[in-house]
Amino acid sequence: MSQDVRNNKINKLDYPSGSTRLLPNSQRIASPPPPADHSGSVRDHFFESVAEGIEARDKEHIQTEFVRYLSFVWSIISCLCAGSITTFSLYSHLFQTRLHYSQYQVTTVTIAIQFALYLPVPLFGYLCDRYGPRWPAVFVAIVFAASYTLAAFAYRSGPPPEAGSGAGDGWHYSIMIIAYIGIGLSTSGLYLASVSTCAKNFARSKNKGFALAAPIAAFGLSGMWLSQVGSKLLYERNFDSSRGDIDVFKYFIFLAALLGGVGLIGFFLLRIVDEEQLIDEAVEELERSGLLPESQFFHNQETATNGYGTLSPVHTNPPTGDDLQKTLQEQEAQKKKWLLNAETHRFLTDPTMWWLAAGFFLVSGPGDAFITNFGTILGTLYSTPKDAADPSHPAHTSAATHVTIIAIGSTIARLLSGTLSDILAPSAELGQHRRGPASTTTSLQSLNPDLDTESKGRFTISRVTLLLSSMLLLSIGFAILASGTVQDHASPRFGIVTGLVGVGYGATFSLTPIIISCVWGAEGFGLHWGLIAMVPSVGGAVWGLIYAAGYSDHAGEDGRCYGAQCYAGAFWGMAVAVWVASAFMLWAWRGPGGWKARGIAV
Repeated sequence: MSQDVRNNKINKLDYPSGSTRLLPNSQRIASPPPPADHSGSVRDHFFESVAEGIEARDKEHIQTEFVRYLSFVWSIISCLCAGSITTFSLYSHLFQTRLHYSQYQVTTVTIAIQFALYLPVPLFGYLCDRYGPRWPAVFVAIVFAASYTLAAFAYRSGPPPEAGSGAGDGWHYSIMIIAYIGIGLSTSGLYLASVSTCAKNFARSKNKGFALAAPIAAFGLSGMWLSQVGSKLLYERNFDSSRGDIDVFKYFIFLAALLGGVGLIGFFLLRIVDEEQLIDEAVEELERSGLLPESQFFHNQETATNGYGTLSPVHTNPPTGDDLQKTLQEQEAQKKKWLLNAETHRFLTDPTMWWLAAGFFLVSGPGDAFITNFGTILGTLYSTPKDAADPSHPAHTSAATHVTIIAIGSTIARLLSGTLSDILAPSAELGQHRRGPASTTTSLQSLNPDLDTESKGRFTISRVTLLLSSMLLLSIGFAILASGTVQDHASPRFGIVTGLVGVGYGATFSLTPIIISCVWGAEGFGLHWGLIAMVPSVGGAVWGLIYAAGYSDHAGEDGRCYGAQCYAGAFWGMAVAVWVASAFMLWAWRGPGGWKARGIAV
């Protein structure tokens, strides 16, 4: 090699021998023109096809995103109307004064609400997971309209004969119970259809916490605006033309029309997009996890006798056309069914799920009992019936005011907790709950615990920490009420109690489903959250009966109770129950075999 080459210079002697070098212009021989290029039209057609493909893909993406966000908007609107049951305290006292129901009978109605509201949640979750949210929305429309109409005419019929002393000839109060069972069922169905739609449509989004919190917050906010409509627009006139109590009959008819329409529109607007991709990713993750070394689904479908990737004798003539499309649809449906069954089995056999369910049982039951009974609690905060009936009393306050306080506190807490969980909580990777001992991610993390992740290097607060903080606020509200400091000071001190309960209760109901979606995934979220959300039915009934027992033990001849002794024991018990629930939640997170030990970011 020449010196010039070593100096990064090319000398003319470095050209290989026999190569043609440029001659002076005068010595060059004119070369013939290049052959005509007939490939231009082919290239143009190719690029046109590429452009058309990109345009079609972009159009499909825009349509998908439009459906995704339209479903999100309607989920919020649906939940904004679905929480009509939370306004029960707005008129529950009228069941006592107008229909002559005893406190036990009112409590029986609230227990029916609790069971109908929570027990069917797993069923609606199952239907939403398997068949989508549209058909539950149709069921909701029919049952909502029929139930509120039945309740309206049951109220209008007046006191039933069993109320005693010739009270009236109205319908038996069991009719009201039947109506509220239908109302509870419909509330559960519309709530699950909306929340599961958002959970699945935004499973891959970094803002999935907010996407879940928004409809849940709207559910809490529904009580505020519906109670204002009832008390400010649909009210009775007193003899002096002043505003009286809510007109329950008109209010129920209004709710029947509103919620029936919302459910019918939901049939068309509540849709889940990209579910097939979510299912495919979940199946692939399970196969890589080491927990299912050989996919049972693909083993059963493709390798029964011939090995993976081969066709059995019955498939020697592959299906084509419509038959092929039908076969693919059947395989997709079977794949989805197989995955959901596998996820549900893992969910039910996870010990931490039971700790979470026990904690949620202990915290949600007291919250539900307070919300459905604070209409009668308000009456106990006065020392005499005269004070309770005097609107000019300095401590007087209305149930509508505290429905609004709970709704606002709950809404702010749900939105804030969902947003903070997106911003501050550790990044929860899609499919993290499926990691087995043989998965690649688990193996790398075991070799290098400080493996860089998206959360490393930034300040984080666990979603469980946020949940425990909200539960503490809830227990403080119960303790303040139980201490008797609110007695004869309903305004403004009872507002502090309802505010704390609204914030703590709302954040708990927002963060718990978000944690479930992080720990056990979004594919079976409807059923998983439904199973956990079922437990408040028992908790609310138990604490409602405990409160009713204390109330009745100290009630006078008219069945009404006044004074701190009516509620103090029940609410001290509720505060302690929330503290025990906090310990259960902490154990599921930090205990042996808990989410922290398994590397699940919550």
